[in-house]
Amino acid sequence: MDYVKLGRTGLDVSRLCLGCMSYGDPNQGSHAWTLPEEESRGFIRKAIELGFNFFDTANVYSAGTSEEIVGRALKDFARRDEIVLATKVHGRMHPGPNGAGLSRKAILSEIDKSLKRLGTDYVDLYQIHRFDYHTPIEETLEALNDVVRAGKARYIGASSMYAWQFAKMLYTSERHGFARFVTMQNYVNLLYREEEREMLPLCAAEGIGLMPWSPLARGRLTRDWAASTARSETDEFGGTLYAASAEADQKVVQAVAAIAEKRGVPRAQVALAWVLQKPRTTPIIGATKPNHLDDAVAALQLRLNAEEIAALEAPYVPHAVVGFS
Repeated sequence: MDYVKLGRTGLDVSRLCLGCMSYGDPNQGSHAWTLPEEESRGFIRKAIELGFNFFDTANVYSAGTSEEIVGRALKDFARRDEIVLATKVHGRMHPGPNGAGLSRKAILSEIDKSLKRLGTDYVDLYQIHRFDYHTPIEETLEALNDVVRAGKARYIGASSMYAWQFAKMLYTSERHGFARFVTMQNYVNLLYREEEREMLPLCAAEGIGLMPWSPLARGRLTRDWAASTARSETDEFGGTLYAASAEADQKVVQAVAAIAEKRGVPRAQVALAWVLQKPRTTPIIGATKPNHLDDAVAALQLRLNAEEIAALEAPYVPHAVVGFS
């Protein structure tokens, strides 16, 4: 495992982050494909054995049960001081007013509930899961600043939004002297590269660490175009990410397959290696099969040359902006 600084902080994280959305009670929330606790624990333990020290979840994943499973597993398999634990806030956690969003009430309430589920006094990275159009930016940033000052979070991060929104939040935090975002968790892979236009340059200029989610495009880059999985057939949110440009996307998948065959490696390694060649990048990878973790770690040693990168990128066409809601 390789380790890097998270953005321009002094925090050392594994070059890969284990995303824990796949671990949770299948009967809770909208992810029927999640693995129950007894199956999830093996993947978390193996990740630690492979050198992962960075784990990402969210309060909304499987109605909070992902946080509970991750918290118990990390307590059993690792020392808290050796783990970098991240979670997120924004999604709806209960019906009625104030059950979602980034108001001061929601943030200060949800951080305490997340800490209780995770079984810890603090998280290393507390992230806003999406932009909140209904709450003043200053209110959100002041509440996050108070979470950091109270010692309940070491750093704060953001997730998918427009670059102008993130720039405004960075400016506002600087103007008020609030805790500053150190990471951006956004949607980046060979099938969706719209973030290269504005968000990635902004993050590079501001020293923001990148944590791409779905770097394998929910597995579409790892299998034949016509193949499907139980998750792809039932993942409602995932279905909104690939509605257009099917012909061009298929050519990208074919390019991945061609390079993987020539290299003699699984397609997942090629697709992930492309994401890893971007600077300040710590991809979030999911694992629901034993080979998923092995392929992810192996990708750290796979160096794509300029000709291969050009071949992977050539079929891409502009896509509609997705993933912000």
